[in-house]
Amino acid sequence: MSQVTDHGGGVWGIKVPIPDNPLGHTLVHVLDTGSGPVLVDTGWDDPGSWDALTAGLGALGIAVADVHGVVITHHHPDHHGLSGKVREASGAWIAMHAADTEVVLRTRSADPGHWFDYMGEKLTAAGAPEEHVAPLRAARESGRTRTLPGLRAAVPDREIVPGELLPLPGRRMRAIWTPGHTPGHVCLHLEEAHPANLPGNGRLFSGDHLLPGISPHIGLYEAPEDTRVTDPLGDYLDSLERVGRLEPAEVLPAHQHPFTDAPARVRELLAHHEERLDGLWRLLLAEPLTPWGLAERMVWNRPWEQIPYGSRNIAVSEAEAHLRRLVKQGRAEAVTGTDPVAYRAV
Repeated sequence: MSQVTDHGGGVWGIKVPIPDNPLGHTLVHVLDTGSGPVLVDTGWDDPGSWDALTAGLGALGIAVADVHGVVITHHHPDHHGLSGKVREASGAWIAMHAADTEVVLRTRSADPGHWFDYMGEKLTAAGAPEEHVAPLRAARESGRTRTLPGLRAAVPDREIVPGELLPLPGRRMRAIWTPGHTPGHVCLHLEEAHPANLPGNGRLFSGDHLLPGISPHIGLYEAPEDTRVTDPLGDYLDSLERVGRLEPAEVLPAHQHPFTDAPARVRELLAHHEERLDGLWRLLLAEPLTPWGLAERMVWNRPWEQIPYGSRNIAVSEAEAHLRRLVKQGRAEAVTGTDPVAYRAV
């Protein structure tokens, strides 16, 4: 059975499952416009997910062929995965921020084995033990690299320009650039009175940027050839404050459930990350640590020994993002002569 929620005012949500993922599902939103239905995100590219999306649309009396456009909050496969199939079935346009379109193009053009090499090098440089890096080399050598999600993601044909209204007849939806989770993540502010007259300024489709019960993963952005030193956590914290100032009446996120009082949730997340940065600074005060060593000691939702292999890679990326923020704040520095590089508190 499809799970469809009527949010009022020509906005609906469809639960589209994510296979083998604790998040459970992506909330794909449907927006009625003067040119036909427009989707905000599409869900994971999986037969079961496609069936859930098409069944949800069908429950609303919408055929996939009727979809006029697809607005993507960010390039991750649980959001952008089915965009290509929707476009094939309907001729719909696909819109995405230029920074995430760049990621899609880069991923499509690179040999998958190149990414496995890069991941192995990054993990080694972060202090990962050989037994953790070895499976990446084995996958590379066996040719099992084609199983990675997102390798053939659809190339968007429209650009989401921050600050501008999207061309949706009969609606006022403005793009808000919120980098952090990805370099081109956007939230979408529906600048219309709330259908239930809740106090505040319209509704916000928040993607993964602002969620009611969890903080999104904040890792590193860059690609193998990228020489920029980015600060994803700093980007995320700045973006949070930007969204809080909008004071939307209601937030419609891509996971979990809708919620109100966005400024309060923003304050909670800012405090959470400040507390985490302080905790990591104290760990570095006790002893110099590599990013891997720091990740091992960070507080996660389970003990490090119970964290699955792939999730450990994500955890190390998050540790590096926090380290970069501490270095930028002048609270940590690399220890000269260490290999892999260790960091200490300042």
